[in-house]
Amino acid sequence: MTALRLVFMGTPDIAVPALAALIDAGHEIARVYSQPPRPAGRGHREQPSPVHLFADSRGIPVRCPASLKDPAEQAAFADLGADAGVVIAYGLILPAAILSAPRLGCLNIHMSMLPRWRGAAPIQRAIMAGDAATGVTVMQMDEGLDTGAILATEAVPIVAATTAETLHDRLAAIGARMIVEVLDALAAGRIESRAQPRDGATYAKKLARGEGRLDWRLSAAALDRRVRALNPWPGTWFDHGGERIRVLAAEPVAGKNGGAPGTVIDDTPAIACGEGALRLLKLQRPGRSALEAAAFLRGHALPPGTVLSSPDGVPS
Repeated sequence: MTALRLVFMGTPDIAVPALAALIDAGHEIARVYSQPPRPAGRGHREQPSPVHLFADSRGIPVRCPASLKDPAEQAAFADLGADAGVVIAYGLILPAAILSAPRLGCLNIHMSMLPRWRGAAPIQRAIMAGDAATGVTVMQMDEGLDTGAILATEAVPIVAATTAETLHDRLAAIGARMIVEVLDALAAGRIESRAQPRDGATYAKKLARGEGRLDWRLSAAALDRRVRALNPWPGTWFDHGGERIRVLAAEPVAGKNGGAPGTVIDDTPAIACGEGALRLLKLQRPGRSALEAAAFLRGHALPPGTVLSSPDGVPS
């Protein structure tokens, strides 16, 4: 393996395993770039990102520019003399001057099988769409949105139990392993890039908080995918009794019908949907602990025949 001088650019926790893997592989991390600290927690105090905190723990200098468009910022990046830049969920657009500064360019670890699910939320969108598989792509970055040439891919199945959280962790580990392998092959001249296919491109738009409200007019299968895709953030919920009730786990119920969408049809509880029914398995009231359905119902009844509201606030 050839030890390289790298610049690492990432922000959320999904990027931390890749940074750790590069350090453990013996590469020199000349600088870490991450988003500026943001207000977080009940006190809304500014908190460094997970990548920033990890870099600090390893004694690696961190830079947090609000933008990379400033020529002085671009010059400072070039002065690092990096062999390559490694980017994962960084959150800032990289101008051409940044992309071309490292000797081997900038490589991106993207959590989908490109060109499907370019953009901000590929993990969640793949689950919500009912995709049978997703994966990790390592690509050579260009100025487009996740349009660069592909260096390596690895597919991962999406099954009935797959959640955004479990898929996030699995893809993070795969991406960490892949970037070490790709950099080794790239430095040795043993890898060639290939252009992304022109067909099959989709865009994974950023998640919006309102997407978490459950619309019982959808099919039970679609709502199950939404619950699995949108927890922990923004979470999925319905309103009842003047409270927002979070749904942390659910499952479609085969052969269950019975009533207009949004009607509680038994005491498990199962909710009638536009097609089929959805059994709620784990719920949470505001300010309370998450509970399995049976325990939840002892303190917040949802008797059969109750009609839950649709997103416009009108009973379905």
